[in-house]
Amino acid sequence: MTRSLRLDAATLWFEAPFVIAVRLQEMQMAALTGKTQDVTELHRMVSEKIAATAESVMAVNMAIWKAAFDNTLRLMTGGTASGHGTAIASAALRPYGKRVRSNARRLSRK
Repeated sequence: MTRSLRLDAATLWFEAPFVIAVRLQEMQMAALTGKTQDVTELHRMVSEKIAATAESVMAVNMAIWKAAFDNTLRLMTGGTASGHGTAIASAALRPYGKRVRSNARRLSRK
């Protein structure tokens, strides 16, 4: 497992629950105090998830394409196909890890 895949997996494992907890606490406090919820944060949550999903799909498609191209060249030159699973998994997690890290930093400053 490469360093970036380990970092993104660890980020999601440890920081995602923190981000969820802080956002839930903000929503609960808004509901208890009777003030309107921070609509900006709710819109940010949804739009970031949509953007991260789209970015992840594009990155996975590119990683699969690169793996197929690399394996095709290897097989054409008499080599053997190599596994690219780590690169594909890393491409899938990277957009989510990036957003979770930035949200954790931003929400911890509040």
